[in-house]
Amino acid sequence: MSRLRASVLAWGMCALTLAATGYAAALTAQDAGTDWAAILPTGATPGSEKVALSLLDGAWIVAFALVGGFVASHRPRNPVGWVLGGVPATLVLIYLGEAIYFHAAKAHGGEPGQRADLALWMANCAWIPAVLLVLVVLPLLFPTGRPPTPRWRIVGWGAVAAGVLLFGGEALLAGPLDNYRWVDNPVGAGWMPAFVNWIGFALWLALTVAAAVSIVVRFRRSRGVERQQLKWFTAAAAQLLLAFVVAFAVTPVLGSDGGWGLIAASLLGVAVAVGIAILRHRLYDIDVVINRALVYGGLTATLAVTYLALVVLIGLAVGRSGFAVAVSTLAVAALFGPARARIQAAVDRRFYRRKYDAQRTLEAFAARLRDEVALDALDAELRGVVRSTMQPAHVSLWLRGGERL
Repeated sequence: MSRLRASVLAWGMCALTLAATGYAAALTAQDAGTDWAAILPTGATPGSEKVALSLLDGAWIVAFALVGGFVASHRPRNPVGWVLGGVPATLVLIYLGEAIYFHAAKAHGGEPGQRADLALWMANCAWIPAVLLVLVVLPLLFPTGRPPTPRWRIVGWGAVAAGVLLFGGEALLAGPLDNYRWVDNPVGAGWMPAFVNWIGFALWLALTVAAAVSIVVRFRRSRGVERQQLKWFTAAAAQLLLAFVVAFAVTPVLGSDGGWGLIAASLLGVAVAVGIAILRHRLYDIDVVINRALVYGGLTATLAVTYLALVVLIGLAVGRSGFAVAVSTLAVAALFGPARARIQAAVDRRFYRRKYDAQRTLEAFAARLRDEVALDALDAELRGVVRSTMQPAHVSLWLRGGERL
């Protein structure tokens, strides 16, 4: 495919995704404020009633679509860009199907009709290709567009099989739709057994684990630019995994909407990180990002635990009062500088050992330099320090007068 055709196709897919998102948003805006409980069964309420969450969902879908179009148009031979564009193109069908159904329900007094039921059926199945692309295909192919080795292609074929089983079980199983229990499947077939869906689900989980292992295998073999790309990807995947964990933890407090809001915000980070990694824009900043995340994450946890402990201990000693809060605040403020320095040193020592060793070597050399007067000894010492810290291909030392040592 030529660069021009690839660019037209990539941006065409992006434009269709954005158009579908805009159309769904327009229908939702028309139906805002409708008393759905009066015309639909219990529980049949559109998710768009939660405005902030709907805006966040729309934001990460638009971000994925734009990043996918940009990457696919600039790297047309790399499937990663097309995967990024395919994820929002499938997920937007969920919001479009829901918007069409509820708009028809409002227009026809709670009797949306067969076409609206088909739109909701489409929304019920649209998550399947999206999760397979994000959790299996993208980790398997990132960043080169090929599996780590030819043997890993079986995971890709397994993803196809899982998609067929999941879609077949979800699309054709008779009875209520899984995500919209008040509507019966308009294309349900009595001969479709329920275990097909469960087999596809189990295969999907196994393939997700295999795709994660492929990233580990690729990372251990990577060098140079590819390693930096994988760092961006694994950092984004780690924050998405953390968002899932936190979402499950806060669901009892904030509800499912709060948890999904965290996940949707993390998906924005995934889109940006993958785009940076593939296009190699500010690629090497990832080490700074990871370093700062480790340092300030550890610092925040340390200061928070210290503050709570001091408030509790001082409160037990003198009783609850503003004095305990004031003393704890001052203690945490005084602890900030020393704690940051110690955590930074610990992070460098544990995760950036080469940088830490280089710094220690330079400090030792500076101390010995004060007492060194012999040029021959200084030459050997300086060459050794440069080789151990910077690891150049060649080292030469020239004196000011032009004589080479």
